[in-house]
Amino acid sequence: MSGAHRPRMLVAEGVSKAFGTGTSRTVVLESVDLVVHDEEKVSLVGPSGSGKSTLLSLVAGLGRPDAGRISIGGVATDGLDDAGRAALRAERVGVVLQSDNLIPFLTALENVELAMGFTRRPGRRGRPRELLAALGVDHRRDHLPRRLSGGEAQRVSIAVALANAPALLLADEVVGQLDSATAEHVVDVIFGSELAVLFVTHDESLAARGDRRLRLVDGSLVEW
Repeated sequence: MSGAHRPRMLVAEGVSKAFGTGTSRTVVLESVDLVVHDEEKVSLVGPSGSGKSTLLSLVAGLGRPDAGRISIGGVATDGLDDAGRAALRAERVGVVLQSDNLIPFLTALENVELAMGFTRRPGRRGRPRELLAALGVDHRRDHLPRRLSGGEAQRVSIAVALANAPALLLADEVVGQLDSATAEHVVDVIFGSELAVLFVTHDESLAARGDRRLRLVDGSLVEW
């Protein structure tokens, strides 16, 4: 179902980003406009190096755009310092990057429990195991990240991102190390949630399951 008539969870207006200077300056994003409504699932595809991960990191507040504005849940991120952006992520945003975000000396379960502790929102005691079970890795809950396969670590990272019951999930190639059946199941979990989702993938068949599908081409977004 389209989110067009729901409140806007994510708004990016005129977002631009370049790297380097002078003749080595490379424009990655140029005046990008993006809206993701409450509970809407938006897929984003594009060739390697097109700026998909850069856009996600800017939305997550892990970097600052050269121009433009980003707001999440009505809060403008450009007006926040590093601590403010970190607090906004903890309260409203789940982030899963291509490299896992697991703390190496904590077990899978402890990583999810720690993530729940970063929010002031009251949580259910059993939620960490529920998340791990939903993603098919509860049987690995007592293992350290180095004992997990790449695909298992990806799924635990998703559980970490979902632990604080965010309103917005930013997912960057989160099923790249999974077999097709497991990838489909993980996408079922993500797209079957009540979250707003910005889902970056190179797999157009998975992207086609989104409410809207966007492609990043030459620094700009187009619908497909």
